[in-house]
Amino acid sequence: MAESDEPDPRVAELERQVRELDRRVRSSAQDAAAARILAGGADRDVAEIRGEIRDFRQATTSSFNAMRADFTDLRQGVTDLRQEFADVRQQMNDKFDAVDRGFIEMRGRFDATAVGLDRIVTLLEERGDRR
Repeated sequence: MAESDEPDPRVAELERQVRELDRRVRSSAQDAAAARILAGGADRDVAEIRGEIRDFRQATTSSFNAMRADFTDLRQGVTDLRQEFADVRQQMNDKFDAVDRGFIEMRGRFDATAVGLDRIVTLLEERGDRR
């Protein structure tokens, strides 16, 4: 058999496959580098979102605690106001009772005065009749 300058077709096919594999490896390396960059960006985004969520939770908790304190103060204010109204109501009832007692006392005195005046009129009439 004579040697030919042309390579064996199997060798040519292997060289072609090696070139294709080399292209794929380079492409995979580029894809892996791009994936690492994307993953790094995703990690930063996730860390940033976690920080925002943490800050939001802290702000919400702080706001909620402030609202709770305000509500507690408001509730205490309403309780104090109710007590003040109850005190004013009691004072008014006491004053009305005193006024009622005063009217009853005055009514009794007016009735006694009326009886006395009736007696005086009767005595005057009797004296006038005797004359």
